[in-house]
Amino acid sequence: MTSTHAQPRPTSPLDHLPLLHSLAENWWLLLLRGIAAIVFGILAFVWPGITLLTLIFLWGAYALVDGIFALWSAISGKGGGELGSRWWLAVVGICGVLAGLLAFAWPGVTALVLLLFIAAWAIVTGALQVWGAIKLRKEIEGEWLLILCGLLSIAFGIILVAQPGTGALAVIWLIGTFAILEGCIFAALAFRLKKHKLYPQ
Repeated sequence: MTSTHAQPRPTSPLDHLPLLHSLAENWWLLLLRGIAAIVFGILAFVWPGITLLTLIFLWGAYALVDGIFALWSAISGKGGGELGSRWWLAVVGICGVLAGLLAFAWPGVTALVLLLFIAAWAIVTGALQVWGAIKLRKEIEGEWLLILCGLLSIAFGIILVAQPGTGALAVIWLIGTFAILEGCIFAALAFRLKKHKLYPQ
């Protein structure tokens, strides 16, 4: 009489690196976040005579899309362990979705309140990205792109708070520059994570 035993599931080199595994499996979502940021930044630069109301809706759409992609990255973690390792990404997504919805629900906001609102969003999401980068560095050596993105976001928020009297055109250029830089960093990080999906360590 022979006994049959279930064959153990083949292990992946990334099974013990849940955060890296999850982000690498969904690298294209980070790329989409980068593309959305770059598109928003370019529109902020090239849109002639953009009004405050238009800027509010444009930024709200960007924050909403970015938040949705971040949430998707957090909860879709195919084979990437429990959500616990990606809670910071889920919070980033929730902040983005709420910020986008508030921008659409409160279009009559003053310029100063809008700036403080964007600054708070940038500082909170930047701090969470730095936290996520610290966690990711335990699984991938020398990962600095996410830290750079988080620090850039925090610096952007602090500049907005420190310069509340900045002219509308300067604010638009500042927001556009930040979005393009952040988008480029996201895209670079996405392609780096893609290499770990194709060639796991």
